[in-house]
Amino acid sequence: MSHDSMDWMDGNVLAGPLGELFAVEITTAVGRCAGCGTRCAVGEVRVYAGGPGAVGRCPSCDAVLLRLVRTPDRAHLDLRGLTHLTVRL
Repeated sequence: MSHDSMDWMDGNVLAGPLGELFAVEITTAVGRCAGCGTRCAVGEVRVYAGGPGAVGRCPSCDAVLLRLVRTPDRAHLDLRGLTHLTVRL
């Protein structure tokens, strides 16, 4: 596979498509747990919000699916506990 400069564009080309994804009702998005394979909507995860951010855990195996930390001017979102997230447009 060639990786010369004619084969790629910078990440700014994703502004429109990703903007569409994050402008939807995210609690209805369905993800798959990387630990046990359970599929559930974001609204079904068990959320623990007592610390500096929120941690969403799988309702089946209790694995961490996502982490969200907000600062005054940023949001940090870690989705590494999901193998994928499907969003209805």
